[in-house]
Amino acid sequence: MKPEHFSHVAQDIATAQLPSSTLALWWLGQASVVLRSADATIYIDPFFSEYPGRLIPPPFAPAMAPPADYVLCTHEHVDHFDPKTLPGLAESSPHARFVVPLPIVEQVTALGIAPERVVAVQADQESDWGKLKLFPVPALHGLTSPPAIYGFDFVEQANQHLYRYLGYVVEMAGVRVYHAGDTLVYDGMVERLRKLNIDIALLPINGRSYFREQQGLVGNMDEREAADLAAAIGAKLLVPIHYDMFAPNLGRPGALIDYVQVSHLDISCVVLAHGQRFTYLGKVLS
Repeated sequence: MKPEHFSHVAQDIATAQLPSSTLALWWLGQASVVLRSADATIYIDPFFSEYPGRLIPPPFAPAMAPPADYVLCTHEHVDHFDPKTLPGLAESSPHARFVVPLPIVEQVTALGIAPERVVAVQADQESDWGKLKLFPVPALHGLTSPPAIYGFDFVEQANQHLYRYLGYVVEMAGVRVYHAGDTLVYDGMVERLRKLNIDIALLPINGRSYFREQQGLVGNMDEREAADLAAAIGAKLLVPIHYDMFAPNLGRPGALIDYVQVSHLDISCVVLAHGQRFTYLGKVLS
């Protein structure tokens, strides 16, 4: 489809002219992010279906999405792995590859996406695809509550312990972006991430509580934990995500900014508008 038929946001993604040292980022609500360099376009956790209760409308229909090279999903919750979004993206991006944790590969192919288009990844297995590099890292999460039980939920396969939940560090245009997916902070996380020299950290801030968990809402780090983590791993920029989509599960970006200004003056924090392009030019914010 020609760019002039795209929505405003989709057209901007499709037609943005980017110098070789520039990374562009669009936040599309919840954990949905588009990253684009001069050479590649990727979606992370796309959630573009008309799901009941969502407060932020989809930016465009999946079949109308600008073509991507890669589509990354961190785990199988619907707001990160949307079975109504992925087939449409497979149609609008006929050459895209779908990157998911190894234990959920069959969930992708069950949607009618050809197996040869699916890339299974695991923590600590670096991938270099020329246009980008990918460094999967573990995420600490859970599938159901109550009771809410947080862990890595290893899947046993061929005498291996496979992580069910992942975050991704993506390197494009010389910039490294950490998309945490859904996760709590865990032992060894800071040391693992510091080694990856992260420029931009996209972190959930919706938090968790007993009462939310009684409603079936498995939580994440909160605003302070996200700020503390970004500072501890040496990220240059913190961008909060996953706080806006569902009324019972909102976060507080204002509280995040207040805390950063008091406790972490050495990092920058940006609250992005939905669908508005943000650029990181030669490691300089613009």
